[in-house]
Order: sequence, then C-alpha cells, then structure tokens
Amino acid sequence: MTKQSQDHALHELAATDLIEGYRRGDFSPVEATQAVLGHVERWERHLQALYLLRPEKALEQARASERRWLRGEPLGPIDGVPLTLKDNIATEGDPTPLGTAAVELVPAAADAPPAARVREGGGVVFAKTTMPDYGMLSSGASSFHALARNPWNLDMTPGGSSAGAGAAAAAGYGPLHVGTDIGGSLRLPAGWCGIFTLKPSLGRIPIDPPYTGRAAGPMTRTVADSALFMQVLARPDVRDSMGLPWQDIAWKDADAGAARLKGLRIGLLLEAGCGLAVLPEVRAAVEHAARLFERAGAQVHSMQPFMTQGMLDGMDHFWRMRSHVDLKALPSARRDKVLPYIRRWAESAADLGGEAVFKAASQFHATRVATVNACRGFDYVISPVSPVPAFRAELPSPTNDPLRPLEHIGFTVPYNMSEQPAASINCGYTADGLPIGLQIAGQRFDDLGVLQVARAFELLRDPQRPWPQPPSEALDHVD
Repeated sequence: MTKQSQDHALHELAATDLIEGYRRGDFSPVEATQAVLGHVERWERHLQALYLLRPEKALEQARASERRWLRGEPLGPIDGVPLTLKDNIATEGDPTPLGTAAVELVPAAADAPPAARVREGGGVVFAKTTMPDYGMLSSGASSFHALARNPWNLDMTPGGSSAGAGAAAAAGYGPLHVGTDIGGSLRLPAGWCGIFTLKPSLGRIPIDPPYTGRAAGPMTRTVADSALFMQVLARPDVRDSMGLPWQDIAWKDADAGAARLKGLRIGLLLEAGCGLAVLPEVRAAVEHAARLFERAGAQVHSMQPFMTQGMLDGMDHFWRMRSHVDLKALPSARRDKVLPYIRRWAESAADLGGEAVFKAASQFHATRVATVNACRGFDYVISPVSPVPAFRAELPSPTNDPLRPLEHIGFTVPYNMSEQPAASINCGYTADGLPIGLQIAGQRFDDLGVLQVARAFELLRDPQRPWPQPPSEALDHVD
C-alpha cells in the first residue's frame, strides 16, 4: 500500500476501526491524524466547514495518544481518534463566537462538558466547526464564518445550525463530530448531508449552558461510531442543571437492533401538521423505509399529524422575542454586525405585548403534551427529518423569509420539547443525488433503543452511494 492510499484509507476509517487498528498496532494516532489533516487540506477550501483548525496542536495530542497506546494504557474508548467540536461548545482558552461577528472574542475560561469529556477520553480535537449567527438558522450562513457548503453538492447548504459538523462528517474529516440541537440543528444537517446523528434525551449528554430543548449529540457516518461516542459524551457533569442522573447504559449493545424489530409498533408520520408540504421524493423515500421495517417484522401504523401551525408559530415568536431582547442589549455597532435576516426576524417581535409573549411561550408545553400523547401508543415513530432536501447554500432558510423561518422544522422540534431521543439516518436520495434523512424517535430515555433501531435500519436499507470526494480528487479519479 502506498503512503497516499494508506492515508486515504485511514481518513475514511470509522472510529471503531481506528481503535482496533491502534490496539493491534497496525497504525498509530499520529498516522491517522496526519491522514485526516491531509484530507481536510484537499477539501476545506471548497466546504469551509472549520474554525480554529490547528494541525500542530492536533499532532501534539496524537503523539501523546500514541505513547499511551504503546504502553497499553489508552484513556478511553476514543483515545487517539480525530474529532471536531461545534463553535458553540466552549474550549478553554479559545473564543466562542457563536457564529456571529457581533460577539466579542473573549477566551473561554473552561471546557464545556462535551469538550471536557473528549479531552478526558484522549480524543484528538483538531478543529471546531462552523455555525450560523447564534445557531438560529438551518444553514451555514454566518456573519463571522465563511459560508459552509454541502459536500454532496457545493451549491447547496449542509444545513444547520451544526453546519460545519454535518459537512465535515460527510466529507470524511475524521469519524467523530459533536453538534448541538434545539429544534433540529443536529438532525437537519445530518439528513441533508447523509450522515447519522442522535439527538439524545434532554440531559443525557451534559451541556453548559443548558436551555429548554437544547441537546448536544454525536454526528458520525455510522451508528456504531455514535454509540461508541455516547460512552464518552454521556458521562456526568454537575454544571448541567437539566442533566439526567447518570446511568451505566450498555451503549456497546447498539448492534443488537436487528433482533428487536419483530413485533415492534412503529408509527409512520408523513405530514407534520404545519409548515412546508413534504415533497414527493422525500415522502417516497420514507415510505420505502417503512416497508423495509414491515418486511423485518415490525408493525407499522400510519399516524395523524399532532403539531399545529399555532404551536410552531408560538415557539417561533417566543424565540424572536428572546433574540430581540438579546440584540437590544448589544451596542449598536455590534448589533449591526448580525446577519440582516436574523436582525429582521428578531426585530419583528418588538411590538409583541406581554399577553402575546405568554401565549407564545405556552406553545412549548402544548407541543410537549401533544408529542408525548401522539407517541404513547408506539415503541418508535419514523418520519422525514425535513419536508425538503438541502436548499441553496446562500439562503438562510428554505423559504428565505425571516417571517416564515421555521417552516421546515415541524418534524424535528417536537422531540426537543418532549425531551425524547430522535435520530437521523439516510434513507435515500433525490433525483439530483441529495441525501434524504429518516427520523427515528423513541420514548423518553430510550436512547439506546433508538440507536438499536437505527442500526437495524442501517443493515436493511438499500446500498449507499460512495461518500463525496474533493472536486480535484474526483476529477483526477475520472482521468
């Protein structure tokens, strides 16, 4: 094997395979990190997915990991695996811009919980990933970062707000990435980039600062890698006031899903009840996934929509007011740096009175109750992640309308409010070759079950297309 082909193989390897290779002595964390950094160099000018890319610091971490493996003393299940963290996950000594030019670049005093866990486990943090202003868009548009793009089609968005993480995972920037989600920000980019993610039960992965519906989660190419990562990310941290009591969950059992499908009651939700209509290609892919579950022995039952436009609008209006208050507190010079789309969205709440804000806030609880009630009769619920595939990269949202900004999150946001785990896994492609995400949601606290059902589907689904390669590399291959 030549050095070039070896590098290619290493950067493509799953985290589970890297760990096995380190254990056997086939290659080292230094070689794996060098391979990933080389691949990033070929891709990044096209994708613009990274922030704080620091090769020398990464290699320093990799050399420390290599020494531990040579002693037979790895720190944990991801020791030596190259990975990224989202911009908004604080890392000690680094500024946390939150995707916006309006934030002062002040070094963080400490690692946020996900960053602390990966460092404790020996993960090689080689970069952070980009996001839109304050995480308030499902795209990679940002006033601070360069515009992130989708590796499947560079004209399209990777989604957001975990924009860079979704693009990086699909492009092969190492196997492990951490994103966050408050209304779909893990699952939307995962669906549009063809990767896997788990938005866990609220509090399963400690995060700081915590917020209603906010979750951190793994973004990977395979279910097994997310299960491996959960062994690290789900460890406790007292800083999360919404954190769940720690449980010794057998994440390694995620591979046992196929045996569990027979007899499962699965709800099939094909209409969100609000927002954009589901496009025919998306509907067909999800219906095909449902048939695969049925053939494997699951009982699939159609569901009626449980969300309403009033619920979606209420949450939207409350978030507008929250952002309006936050932006008003900024000096005008900094406020003017925020993306105009987000400024217009937030400023539209200026005339909302107290009664209107109260009614808007009440829709969070209404959504929670409706979601729990609708899911009660099922073990799992499957649906599209989004009613539409990836849209143009330059657009902040599919509608490009700041007064209709959330019309695409009707399938994802309910599970943030109900605190239920929900995953995204690829279930097909559009005629233009864009991935289509299948959402798999489970009962609250059943994170392992969602992983197991996702793994079962990973084995059942049609063969997947090859992962996208850097444009120049693809042209060289054709030649």
